[in-house]
Amino acid sequence: MTSTTTTVPDDHATKRRALRAVTIAACLPYLGLKVAWVAGSHIGIPEGSALRDADAGLVVANAVTILMDAAVVVLALLLTRPWGRRVPAWLLLLPMWGAVGLLTPIMYAFPAQLLVRALGGSSTTVGGSGRPFLDEWVFGVVYTGFIVQGLTLGALFVLYARDRWGHLWQGVVGDLKAASPGRGQRAALTAAAVLAVVPGGVHLLWTCGWSAGLSPEIAQGYSSAFAAGESGYVLYAAATVAGTVLLLSGANRGSCLPLRVPLLLAGVGSAASAAWGGWQLLATLTSLADDGRGPTAAMGVTYAVQVITGLLVLAAGARFFAARSARMSAAIPGRTATDVHGRTGAEALAS
Repeated sequence: MTSTTTTVPDDHATKRRALRAVTIAACLPYLGLKVAWVAGSHIGIPEGSALRDADAGLVVANAVTILMDAAVVVLALLLTRPWGRRVPAWLLLLPMWGAVGLLTPIMYAFPAQLLVRALGGSSTTVGGSGRPFLDEWVFGVVYTGFIVQGLTLGALFVLYARDRWGHLWQGVVGDLKAASPGRGQRAALTAAAVLAVVPGGVHLLWTCGWSAGLSPEIAQGYSSAFAAGESGYVLYAAATVAGTVLLLSGANRGSCLPLRVPLLLAGVGSAASAAWGGWQLLATLTSLADDGRGPTAAMGVTYAVQVITGLLVLAAGARFFAARSARMSAAIPGRTATDVHGRTGAEALAS
């Protein structure tokens, strides 16, 4: 008997193409500005700004951020082109986790700061010098582009992940009771939940106006807009704690909560905390010796704990999905039905 393989048409092909085009278009303003600055242009940089005195370090930083945003273009192609289906899972998920972590805080903070200003809140220039860092239109163009990137790239990933790994987050948390997370996973998730409280509490204090631990420059220029941005880190820490606690306790109690809820909370919360924590930690380590005007050691420790928390959740999540995939694959070893990309079910589970 001759077996045939039937590929199910992609019902979302048009949607994927449209989302890809919007994602790439949203990258162009930021990439254009960064390339112009690396080339020596001062577009969007007002007189008196520290950016006018660009040194080699700033040029390197601009080049790095160009590569980071160009990676979004690559991800958009990977999530929509046939060759993207053959990419190893880790090679997609690691940069996607980083992209989620970097874009989520912007998607929250920029609208929150605009709302605060619209309601009459302060937006004092950090340091209180009164000298503009960038022209106001730059922030609007760049951050709007980032928000669009986050929305469209997120939508593309949901479509992609649903087709390739959707079976891994089906069901409810109580289903884990029959195959609960291993000792190592539980230890990692427990440690992440405990550690997340530390930066969450610190950022809560900074949100409420407590300046202890902040650099003198930031404390001097403290504003309602700064507090609005800080409040996001409280939410990311809370999401991380909630997601991990729900996974650990729900599995023991047979919870009927959909499994995707705690996975989403822990995944997005830890990514946002770790990615921006890592970015700020890098800035802290390169500025601590800046005559006391740079970030403080307390800020550095806070950011470091955010990174550690995120890595713990990432490691536990990778092990969780690998084990879950292996169990499902073993449960249906003879499956031959094809998935939406024309692969056999066994191939889909192993990918």
